[in-house]
Amino acid sequence: MIEQRIKSAIRDIPDFPKPSIVFKDITPILKDPDLCTSVVEAFAVQLAGTRIDVVAGVESRGFLFGLQLACRLGVPFIPVRKAGKLPYSVKQKVYELEYGQATIELHTDAFAPGQHVLIHDDLLATGGTVTAASELIKEMGGEVAGFSFVVGLGFLKGREKIAPLSDKIIVLAEY
Repeated sequence: MIEQRIKSAIRDIPDFPKPSIVFKDITPILKDPDLCTSVVEAFAVQLAGTRIDVVAGVESRGFLFGLQLACRLGVPFIPVRKAGKLPYSVKQKVYELEYGQATIELHTDAFAPGQHVLIHDDLLATGGTVTAASELIKEMGGEVAGFSFVVGLGFLKGREKIAPLSDKIIVLAEY
């Protein structure tokens, strides 16, 4: 089962990035090409029948499997970046964090209006960043096709926050 394989590979890092946080480090998964392939295939199986025109990966760990998933699905990949990281014309979205504000950006030509965009990130925590990405995609004329995550931290209630945005939420390993 993919969930057990992922959980066996993930490394817990206590007190990172600050005290009382237990960081779920997915980088050990990247050392296992077979597991990486299985992760992408598990997403593809669960997305079968879903219209996806583009995969948007959220900076930075959302790029790792987001690009692979886009290639597996035969669709373009677009990066959702922090402010100031994209070299071309951008559209921005400012959103609230528990400790301040952050800004994400997409290239203005990242996708065509009406395209269905799957938003991918490595981990679903509170859902703040992917909610902002959803809002930005909608402002640019796109449709949110769904969300995919390698890991979910259910106790932070991110799924409940993003559920109104799409009924397609895939989490391969839930904590």
